[in-house]
Amino acid sequence: MASNASFDVSTGADLQEVDNAVNQTLKEIAQRYDFKGTTCTVDFDRAKAEIRLSADDQFRMDALVDVLQTKMIKRGVPVKNLKLGEVEQATGQSVRRTLTLTQGIPQDVSKRIAKSVKEGGFKKVQTSIQGDEVRVTAPSRDELQAVIAFLRGQDFEIELKFGNYRG
Repeated sequence: MASNASFDVSTGADLQEVDNAVNQTLKEIAQRYDFKGTTCTVDFDRAKAEIRLSADDQFRMDALVDVLQTKMIKRGVPVKNLKLGEVEQATGQSVRRTLTLTQGIPQDVSKRIAKSVKEGGFKKVQTSIQGDEVRVTAPSRDELQAVIAFLRGQDFEIELKFGNYRG
């Protein structure tokens, strides 16, 4: 009898592409007229997968976030995985904000994915949570394709990647 086919559901951004998007953002704010004479900064911490923004006021902070998200979209970084932190007051009118990148599926989302696949009514499909990924196995490749289509239609507040497909 043939072994089961499987694939992994994961999430995450290519940190090099995030770095490139941050650098492009810095170049753009250095050239834009509405940012002339301001002190807006963008710092990317690869180890923590965090981007720290600071701007002179709330208006420039909103513009800075918009520029960063636009650059990320152009570089293929899923902005759905970007969690916007609260705007914090700094000295005077200046504000700070921390953006966190979701690298790996959080445990509660993994459980929701496994539960929705189980409730989806797929025959002989099994899910297992393996760290920050979810493995889906089934005897039929057609079932796996149906599960992928089903999961793409759901909203789990993160960008899902389907990989490691084994037939």
